[in-house]
Amino acid sequence: MWRRTFCTTTTAATLANKKWDALVIGGGHNGLTAAAYLAQSGLSVAVLERRHLIGGAAVTEELIPGFKFSRCSYLQSLLRPSIIRDLELHRHGLKLLKRNPSSFTPCLDGRYLLLGSDAEMNRLEISKFSERDADAYPRYENQLEKFCRFMDPLIDSSPPEAHQGVSSFNSRLKHKLQKSEFWAHCLHQSVSMGQQGLVDFMDLLLSPASKVLNNWFESEVLKATLATDAVIGTTTSAHSPGSGYVLLHHVMGETDGHRGIWSYVEGGMGSVSSAIGKAAKEAGATIVTDAEVSKMMIDDSDRVTGVILADGTKISSSVVLSNATAYKTFMELVPENVLPEDFSRAIKHSDYSSATTKINLAVDKLPQFRCCNIGYPEAGPQHMGTIHIGSETIEEIETACQEARNGLPSRRPVIEMTIPSVLDKTISPPGKHVINLFVQFTPYKPNDGSWEDTAYRESFAQRCFNLIDEYAPGFSSSVIGYDMLAPPDLERIIGLTGGNIFHGAMGLDSLFLMRPVKGWSNYRTPLRGLYLCGSGAHPGGGVMGAPGRNAARVVIDDIKG
Repeated sequence: MWRRTFCTTTTAATLANKKWDALVIGGGHNGLTAAAYLAQSGLSVAVLERRHLIGGAAVTEELIPGFKFSRCSYLQSLLRPSIIRDLELHRHGLKLLKRNPSSFTPCLDGRYLLLGSDAEMNRLEISKFSERDADAYPRYENQLEKFCRFMDPLIDSSPPEAHQGVSSFNSRLKHKLQKSEFWAHCLHQSVSMGQQGLVDFMDLLLSPASKVLNNWFESEVLKATLATDAVIGTTTSAHSPGSGYVLLHHVMGETDGHRGIWSYVEGGMGSVSSAIGKAAKEAGATIVTDAEVSKMMIDDSDRVTGVILADGTKISSSVVLSNATAYKTFMELVPENVLPEDFSRAIKHSDYSSATTKINLAVDKLPQFRCCNIGYPEAGPQHMGTIHIGSETIEEIETACQEARNGLPSRRPVIEMTIPSVLDKTISPPGKHVINLFVQFTPYKPNDGSWEDTAYRESFAQRCFNLIDEYAPGFSSSVIGYDMLAPPDLERIIGLTGGNIFHGAMGLDSLFLMRPVKGWSNYRTPLRGLYLCGSGAHPGGGVMGAPGRNAARVVIDDIKG
């Protein structure tokens, strides 16, 4: 098996020979980002990764000889530009491959919709379905861009949480000044947006995505294509209040300064983690794989003093940052009866549900879509971006979601297909391709079977392939082999509680000052010396790096004052 990891002579046992300034539990991209910033500040840092390779959900694995899969996350856009610059990730090997067109929706009636960064192409494509929508689409994009600019400083800042614990007068004064500065900036942004802009922004945040899209457009295929961003990775439908925010969350990224553009990463998503890891090591951080943390060490004053590994090794540190989910961190790694009861209850009952399955395929040829009527095997514009299968109308998405709510995997799943090998020639043999299928909706515990049953898993995978066959005849026969991660697999292998790719739901009750729970949104926790630096903290999920960077800044401020 091909492995992307770090060669290092450091073992978990040798880490016990000193007291570290900081330990990071989990070598996912956020943990690595935190480690890089901590090490750059001069702190001694060690990252402890349970698996044989770093990256968490942003990994590349060669599970079929010659085919390198981005096993979980599969596209890049959300990684904060400031992190790319600060850590010089391009120097450390990060190479982004921009996709254009970025979206292709085939229809069973023979039509299709292509969307991308070319405004004129978008107009021509959308006008096939509606001239009115073709006129409205640029205004829709401009509004979302305006909202993203409003969100940028919120993403890059620690939430202005109420002051916690006992501290000096100077510390309390500094905290008050930081909060005042934050809210003053928000007020300035709000005034510049204007009342109508604020009303539109609140409408997007609070409304169902279907309502937002119905107010903008009339074409079902355009609305459904856009609505997939509002439900991806969630258990909710486009009719759920607040789903409009997830729509915004998925367009707030950029590639090389171009807003809303998603890219492939040369070498797969593991290359993102690899670049961040190299930056961290260059700054002085130590990264160790096959180092599973079993418990945290807590002293009599309820302060975290280090960790105990699964093999019994004890490693001491001044602070610990956890890149694990909030549930894993507080319900499994922290000893019992040391956390406040209300905090534990809130963490335990947070929403970690998932309806996501990831299927990675090796194929011997590109899918030939019936609606394109192109008879040659080379990659065309229809293969470049995200291919939306089984979502020609919002009601199709709603039906698929409702079936999962009733405990059954969707009969006609909503599938986002990507083919990174059309642009990245390093991940598959010549003439063959890697295909990612991000599939919804699949309950964690289906009522009609079990994901542990091989026949049940194969039946669902074939259901997905058969649906693609309707749009691209012969697709099933092109499959050489595949790897499938249902929600329990995402939990067991990657460590995502409930299989939730965001480390917890991204509803309005779980964002900003409410993430992971109210009163503890600024990466600190009720245990002194313990910080949360993963996607379960503000601003949430996606390969963003912001939780790791923001948490590191809080730690540095606490240590160095």
